Amino acid sequence: MTRSIDIAVGGHICLDIIPQFPTSARSADIAPGKLVQVGPALRSTGGAVSNAGLALHRLGIQTALIGKIGDDEFGREIVQILNGHSPQLTEHIVMTPGQTTSYSIVISPPDADRIFLHCPGANDTFTAKDVDPEQLGALGARMFHFGYPPVMRQMYLDDGYHLARLMSKLREHGITTSLDMCSVDPSSEAANVDWRRILENVLPQVDLFLPSFDELAFMLCDEDWDQPTHDRLVQLATEMLQMGAAVVVIKLGDRGLFVRTTSSAARLGEKMGRAAPGQLDEWTDQEITLPSFCVQSVGATGAGDCAVAGFLMGLLRGWSPRDCARAAAAVGAASVEAADATSGVPHWSELEKRIAAGWKTARS
Repeated sequence: MTRSIDIAVGGHICLDIIPQFPTSARSADIAPGKLVQVGPALRSTGGAVSNAGLALHRLGIQTALIGKIGDDEFGREIVQILNGHSPQLTEHIVMTPGQTTSYSIVISPPDADRIFLHCPGANDTFTAKDVDPEQLGALGARMFHFGYPPVMRQMYLDDGYHLARLMSKLREHGITTSLDMCSVDPSSEAANVDWRRILENVLPQVDLFLPSFDELAFMLCDEDWDQPTHDRLVQLATEMLQMGAAVVVIKLGDRGLFVRTTSSAARLGEKMGRAAPGQLDEWTDQEITLPSFCVQSVGATGAGDCAVAGFLMGLLRGWSPRDCARAAAAVGAASVEAADATSGVPHWSELEKRIAAGWKTARS
């Protein structure tokens, strides 16, 4: 591989099988004993590697994908789909003999958030050894984004040892690190680990932390926090910064997103690696709340990952935190205009025109 890259996206990858619902369908119809008629199943790649990675690729960022799949029918389909975007995207996808490829059945009615039936498969064997920071550095990578430790067993065992080691190795090579989470199945092994302890071990090695409010509330809050009030967002973001992250972006679904940055210019500068912001005064000690853009939703699959892609794109291009947040909101909104995660995401120039033309937000 000789091409240069701006970012590598690693972690969870799977095949998404998404039954297409008619617009008249309602989530209340999905109940035990009922027959719900749907259209053809859309099959697409899913997980953070595919969702965030393909979104970055479509936005115009030079991207490498790093993930593990099995040598089975689903694995071969993932490679075929990714090759359809660019054969270069599959150069770091490892097909492991004898392992099962991860897949998700995504239930995404038009009027409700998604339900996932998920098999982790080969993702459970992913460790720090599956990423070569020296090679990424040689390719010019300025940033590494990792997604979905809660459905990658080796990444949450032993208080997040492999995840912390991976992030540490990347930062030793000057690569800016970014981390996203996903929902935790309350009945799974991942629900019984100490996520606060994991984050305390991992976040000192993480430059950008981009979870959702629901994910953070599950991992850190003893009480039932179902509403992202401003005070709660500030409390969670402040705690994540105190643990070691430089920038915290909390995704709020159709409510938009909340950004909080460290008050330490040194942490945002040289300590943040190759993708550190150029204008430190713009990034130091900032708090930003942005609403979502108004769209006709078709499916919310992968919208959070696409929002992450928008934010990371902005940072790689040297933008201010508010402009990065606006890009995140725009890319996330474009994503929900299609049933799969990324086919609704165009090149950034198209979204830029849409914003300039007066694209309305939820507060407009």
